[in-house]
Amino acid sequence: MIGRKEKRALSGKAGVLTERVAFDENVGVTGSLGGTVTTWTERHLCRAEWIYQRGDEAVQAARLAGRRVFKIKVRSCAATRSITTDYRMRDMRRGLPSGVGEDVLPGNRWDVKDVDAITDRQWVYLTVEGEVVS
Repeated sequence: MIGRKEKRALSGKAGVLTERVAFDENVGVTGSLGGTVTTWTERHLCRAEWIYQRGDEAVQAARLAGRRVFKIKVRSCAATRSITTDYRMRDMRRGLPSGVGEDVLPGNRWDVKDVDAITDRQWVYLTVEGEVVS
């Protein structure tokens, strides 16, 4: 009889979703002077797996520029399939507990650079890029 761990190892699809991430949408509002003010609204909170990107040319170029690039794996659902490159991701386990300035949402911010919601029916894969490390 095959146990649960053996089934997971044989399937090759099981991931350890140990991280908590949130996805925010930019819902820019019109400011008092008529310009658009960037305002982020949390749209989805979920568990995720961080996958280290080994390094194609774009990843290596980002690292040389001081930016961190990771691939993120989240379970597929209507909310995760609606994520676009206009969204940002926040790492809920690390980072600023009470946000920065006017942006009161907690966590480190990551730009969503690529979304793959069609390769695998169970998972959505995202490529995220962090801020410049000085």
